[in-house]
Amino acid sequence: MSNSISKIANNARDYFFIILGLTLYTFGLSAFIIPNHVVTGGVVGIATLTHFAFNWNVAIVNYSINVALLVAAFHTVGKQFVLRTIFGATMSSALLYFFVPLFDAPVVNEQPFMCVIIGAVLCGMGVGIVFSHNGSSAGTDILAAMVAKYTNISFGRMMLYCDVIITSSSYFIFHQIDIIVYGLVFMVIFSFTADWIINNNRQAVQFMIISERWEDIANAINNDANRGCTLVHGTGWYTKQDVKMLFVVARRYESVNIFRITKAIDPNAFITQTNVNGAYGVGFDEVKVRLKKYKPQISDECMTPEDMLKQAYAQRNDKDNTQR
Repeated sequence: MSNSISKIANNARDYFFIILGLTLYTFGLSAFIIPNHVVTGGVVGIATLTHFAFNWNVAIVNYSINVALLVAAFHTVGKQFVLRTIFGATMSSALLYFFVPLFDAPVVNEQPFMCVIIGAVLCGMGVGIVFSHNGSSAGTDILAAMVAKYTNISFGRMMLYCDVIITSSSYFIFHQIDIIVYGLVFMVIFSFTADWIINNNRQAVQFMIISERWEDIANAINNDANRGCTLVHGTGWYTKQDVKMLFVVARRYESVNIFRITKAIDPNAFITQTNVNGAYGVGFDEVKVRLKKYKPQISDECMTPEDMLKQAYAQRNDKDNTQR
């Protein structure tokens, strides 16, 4: 019963932040970007192009294209992602339908570059919040999610690749290079902001904790922070006595809680914290590599150092011969 309630609460929290992120995203587009005739890329960029060229409704075109992308993505990104993306596509289109008519002129008049910067930050924050909570604003981030499922290409970088062509195509409508430049500036700031929001939530930190009350600290970290601990046996060289060290890996936003738990139990505990480039496994990210037909050689027969050197030289010679 408690697990189902916790699951409902987590889903409700995710949907709240998805709505918040979509509101920031669509407000940034409607108030700062579209009134300046800047094409941002993605499905919204295509919808904006049709709006400027044929006066079609941005929200309706955006939703129609997203439906086609969702059909293509259903078997790749999974049912749960598609359901949340349907929600995201519907909400983003509804919010665009509401916001776009409210802003005939940009919020900051006669300052297009400032509008691009503000709009890009708002949109990047919005999409970053949405994607961090397992949602999607739909559009090219569906394609980004499909690629990110099988590769380690960052979300923002993939979005940037998808959007450059769409933004550049605005030249055929306006015949102005500055519009394209504004669109490219938007994409760089947008991608950087989205990556920063997403990676900040996923970044991991590593703790080494030395304390006489290591057992109490380990139990509290397990129970209160819901993180595992690894006990490392060591020797203090100054005292020549055995010591126990706790090895803990957690998300960056959980570091304050780890410090609070440790200092509450043992104010004299020795703690080190380091940033981790990546944490993969249960409770963290999934390793995304293509194994193809690779089969590791599992054997208790180990190569001698001489054999390893011979193999390395042979591989290098084969590589040199191939290049020639």
